[in-house]
Amino acid sequence: MHNMRLIYHIFIAICFVSCSDNTEKIQPQEQELTEYVYASATIQPDSLYQVYAAVSGILDSNLAEEGDLVSKNQPIIQIINSTPKLNTQNSKLTLDLAKQNYNGSSAILRSIQDEIVAAQIKLNNDSVNYFRQKNLWKQQIGSKAEFDNSKLSYELASNSLKLLQSKYLRTKNELETAVKQAQNNYKTSLIATKDFTVKSKINGKLYALYKEPGEIVNTMEALASIGSKNNFIIELLVDEVDIVKIQVGKDLLMTLDAYKGEIFKGKVSKILPKKDERNQTFKVEAVFERPPKVLYPGLSGEANIIIAKKENVLTIPKAYLIDDNKVKTEKGLIKINKGLQNMDYVEIISGIDKDTYIYKPK
Repeated sequence: MHNMRLIYHIFIAICFVSCSDNTEKIQPQEQELTEYVYASATIQPDSLYQVYAAVSGILDSNLAEEGDLVSKNQPIIQIINSTPKLNTQNSKLTLDLAKQNYNGSSAILRSIQDEIVAAQIKLNNDSVNYFRQKNLWKQQIGSKAEFDNSKLSYELASNSLKLLQSKYLRTKNELETAVKQAQNNYKTSLIATKDFTVKSKINGKLYALYKEPGEIVNTMEALASIGSKNNFIIELLVDEVDIVKIQVGKDLLMTLDAYKGEIFKGKVSKILPKKDERNQTFKVEAVFERPPKVLYPGLSGEANIIIAKKENVLTIPKAYLIDDNKVKTEKGLIKINKGLQNMDYVEIISGIDKDTYIYKPK
């Protein structure tokens, strides 16, 4: 009786295993198969950039509010610092003085011109006296001393005129250079003063302000965030093992947490070549085929970038794979060659056919 009971339990166990095997075996099926790469997605405005100041100081006032539409070159932030204003005033004073020395009523050049006029008059007089004495000396009239004195006076007057003319040209060049330098310094100080007014670089929307009036501003911290008001892009983070499969122009399907149950189509528009070492991912940009009516920066979701698509291919569920390239059949383990694959199915290139029964591994 005891033996009969043992045989009965063994028979039940065999039947259970056999029935289990029967329910777990399937045959490969032909279907359309799409291979895709998974990516996390974040929505960002197109042309989004961080606004930085070119100078340091104190934030005086935010000239626009978050959410405002701004135009190119529109002032959005005012910074204060007294030093540049003082430098500008000093540069203006220096420029005015340089112009006065060059063009004014008390110009240095005018006094040199007066000296040149006097030197020319003296040269003319000495010239007349010299040539008169020279003619007289040829006629043996007068003394040799008078002739020599007239000649010396003429030569000194000529040299003096040349020195004054040279002085005039040199002084004129120096004064012109001083004016140009003062103008450049003044323009530089004006530019520095303008740098204290931060302006928008694009026509867009002011998405964020990071500083309040009274806070310290430096050139290392962003003050605001500005981007396109209507155009949005999809920022995708792709694992480094998948990035080589992706090309510009590939289609994608995406879901957004803010739009439950909806699927949006898009296309890859840019692949950024630098890897983020922190999370071992590459950034890929995509554009919507038809974007939702309402989008905000930072909306998150998931995307599948379509790599390839085939129709009427022989497939099996991935759950039936053993060691990634084998399946269990009635004849034992058989190695297969795979083609396309996604999260659920894999294409069978060779190894089994549509009439082969395969068993799900336990």
